[in-house]
Amino acid sequence: MAKRDYYEVLEVTKTVTTDELKVSYRKLAMRYHPDRNPGDAEAEAKFKEATEAFEVLADPQKRAAYDRYGHEGLQGMGGGGGGGQQVQVDLSDLLGDLFGGFFGAQGGGRRSGPQPGRDVQVILDIDLAEAARGVTKKVTVQREDHCGTCNGTGAKPGTKVTSCKRCGGQGEVIVQQMFIRMRQPCRACNGSGEIVTDPCGTCRGAGNVVGRQEVEVKVTPGVDTGDRIRYTGQGDVGDPGAPRGNLEFAIRVKEHKFFQRDGQNLVCQWPITFAQAALGGPVEITTLVGEKVKYELPRGIQTHEVIRLSGHGMPPRRGGRTGDLLVQVVVDTPQSLTPEQEQLFRRLAELDKSHVGPPSKKSFFSKLKDLFGAEEK
Repeated sequence: MAKRDYYEVLEVTKTVTTDELKVSYRKLAMRYHPDRNPGDAEAEAKFKEATEAFEVLADPQKRAAYDRYGHEGLQGMGGGGGGGQQVQVDLSDLLGDLFGGFFGAQGGGRRSGPQPGRDVQVILDIDLAEAARGVTKKVTVQREDHCGTCNGTGAKPGTKVTSCKRCGGQGEVIVQQMFIRMRQPCRACNGSGEIVTDPCGTCRGAGNVVGRQEVEVKVTPGVDTGDRIRYTGQGDVGDPGAPRGNLEFAIRVKEHKFFQRDGQNLVCQWPITFAQAALGGPVEITTLVGEKVKYELPRGIQTHEVIRLSGHGMPPRRGGRTGDLLVQVVVDTPQSLTPEQEQLFRRLAELDKSHVGPPSKKSFFSKLKDLFGAEEK
């Protein structure tokens, strides 16, 4: 099968610069590399093709020969035509972020030294009142600590760890893949460079154990579900000489049976009597944090009308103003009446029937009658 034009393979023109060539190859290599496409023979073939094309066009002498004579001009030059030599351009700048920095030249060396500990994430449940006031909670978390028996070495007390023979204590091995030499973590020692031959009985050679730690968490007023509180350096322990990870609490605010949150505002319903709705007058409303707020109801307030109590919502977490409390009044219909109450309601009903003067405002029922009357015409 005839080989494709190298410029076509790399999706560039013959006027491409070296920098543009690197960008194009990097894009194709990230797309088709076998580590990203396991078991995909077509992707592997495209990766080989792109690498071969880059190996030729990145070399000025090979590129000049290819431009003049095509694929036949590369015979005996150690590339393109089947020479199989290593790419002469350092690929660590091109592909390092894709494969964790293991691409590079022939040099060795451990990847990044002792690894820091992992972050620990914990869900912290609080109620809505605690979110409004702020609260301090003591939480017991599980995290990894160095084993006290072996001091984190993983070896049985009195014994020592040995250097890994496969990688020579480097934690990495160099492998050849097509035209590229790569550094990869040593599988024999899992990248540590050391082998535990006589493991500690407490941690079974891991070097770390799971411990429990009580942490005092300070929750500031105004937090909401999804907010996070981070404590640096209180997560899992790292390798010897490396810092701990972080401890992060994810806030989850439980629903309240009476108040609902709408951003910085709070919403609730408040029952009033028929007399309060008709005559108006003072009511005392209890807020989320237990404060008593007096409000003067207007005469004739209707059920489901909303009154606003400014500054009685949720406090701001980072500047701004406190939200409002939105109170939807609901006329509470009595389910049982005393004889006296029933007599008064009957008298009121009679007065409603005998009322002959024009009402100051159309009642709901008159509006409903007008609506249906209009539909019948």
